[in-house]
Amino acid sequence: MTQSYQEQAKTAAAQVNQVILGKEKEVWEVLLAFLAGGHILLEDIPGVGKTTLALAFSRTMGLAYKRVQFTPDVMPSDLTGFSVYSRRKEAFIFQPGSVFCNLLLADEINRTSPKTQSALLEVMEEGKVSVEGVTREVPVPFLVIATQNPYDSAGTQLLPEAQMDRFMITLTMGYPDFQSELEMALSVGEEKRVSKIRPVLDKEGLMAMQREIHHVYISEQVGSYLLELVTATRNHPYLERGASPRATIALVKMAKAAAWLEGRDYVSPGDVSAQFPYVTAHRIRLNMSARMDHVTREQVLADIVRSIRRPSVGVKY
Repeated sequence: MTQSYQEQAKTAAAQVNQVILGKEKEVWEVLLAFLAGGHILLEDIPGVGKTTLALAFSRTMGLAYKRVQFTPDVMPSDLTGFSVYSRRKEAFIFQPGSVFCNLLLADEINRTSPKTQSALLEVMEEGKVSVEGVTREVPVPFLVIATQNPYDSAGTQLLPEAQMDRFMITLTMGYPDFQSELEMALSVGEEKRVSKIRPVLDKEGLMAMQREIHHVYISEQVGSYLLELVTATRNHPYLERGASPRATIALVKMAKAAAWLEGRDYVSPGDVSAQFPYVTAHRIRLNMSARMDHVTREQVLADIVRSIRRPSVGVKY
């Protein structure tokens, strides 16, 4: 019996959960972002499975995968590509860079130069690169999982606000729970879990899912609730800067993806409030009052969700 697209997507998540133990919620959010066609920023310490997460998704979704370890000497051409003169052909031959793939893991993105960060920014936004006056399309779909170390780590620098806004969601993997880490420890020496992952989807199937999600209905009442949440970040007493209109669009896409994956053809208020923190956390900036009162981004966003009245509608019938 042929699985529905929703069942295939859930099976893909289950495959990843066999590798990334105890992080079902984080895996679910990454899946939603992929279905919504967005890029993901993982803010975390090293060694919690970010690389394995990207590799596992690439295998179960049949996506061409590449990884770039960002350091200060990584050049824009390492990402976009460059031309090399061929004596045999007596012509310059273009050598594609790392972005010519379906899923790119940009590891420790805040350790590289602003020039290299900007090169990645163009690809994330436009889906193409410009090299030596020639514009080339990157493969479709093109998805980025970027990781960054905490800003107090040596050799790190802030990402430009424009580039932060290009990420659909931000996540923190965090340490595994005791039982998951024990299971991980006891399996040391066995065959790597990621090698056991089987393909569930292919890129054509993923793009078909993304097209279906566009048709999920969002009512005016739920749309107004969504916008009230976003605009509340722009006048909150603890925030210096609120979420941009791009956040509104990202939240619509994530809410639609969440509804679709649950088998509904309409967005509920719960879909919106559940995705709101993931979409907005990296788009807001705390002010001095928040820092003096030791208030976190998560606390501010939770306060906004509590303060905005949730509509009792959402079904389109």
